[in-house]
Amino acid sequence: MPTLNGKYWEDRYQSKDMPWEKGEASPGLIDFLDAHPELERGTVCVPGCGTGHDVRAWAMAGFDAFGYDIAPSAIQLAKGSTSAAGLKDRFALGDFLRDKPPFLFDWVFEHTLYCAIDPRGRDAYVQAVLRWLQRDGNYLAVNYLIPEEDGPPFGTTRDELLRRFSPHFDLLSEWVPRSYPNRTGLERMLWWRRKGIERRSTGVGLPST
Repeated sequence: MPTLNGKYWEDRYQSKDMPWEKGEASPGLIDFLDAHPELERGTVCVPGCGTGHDVRAWAMAGFDAFGYDIAPSAIQLAKGSTSAAGLKDRFALGDFLRDKPPFLFDWVFEHTLYCAIDPRGRDAYVQAVLRWLQRDGNYLAVNYLIPEEDGPPFGTTRDELLRRFSPHFDLLSEWVPRSYPNRTGLERMLWWRRKGIERRSTGVGLPST
């Protein structure tokens, strides 16, 4: 398996080997935002944002959305497309799994990062979500339920997601979303809310915030 660091992903962008680039935001995210106009507009972190389609979707829905990616070319492309759309540029180069957040977010939105990292780093991913998210904040995820182990992308299962996230989050809703044509029926959206301090589990301790 290749070393999935910033150089790996930058090389993919430089060679234009970007099968994840669909030219539009996640259809499931678009439908979610359309279905929930009542949501309080707050801050949203989109880690592994790529060229920024999902960040722009949140921004156009009235949220204060920020995108982070480990590949410089992704950030450059995201900034250019966002400026061209007449939206405020809120992108930064960063490693979501290791960096300290600039502030705590009301939402973290997952689309293609969880399936892109080495599965051995998924415990660190959960801790990163907790580190970047407000208490009682929302974690909305479009998960890729594929069997592949020789990724990226790396598959997951509903059982794995529940095992990793249930100790720290309450599952509000889950559904099979509208997807890109090559992913129809292979994605599952889960809407989680972080448990409050009074409801902490006795498992892995949460980082102080």
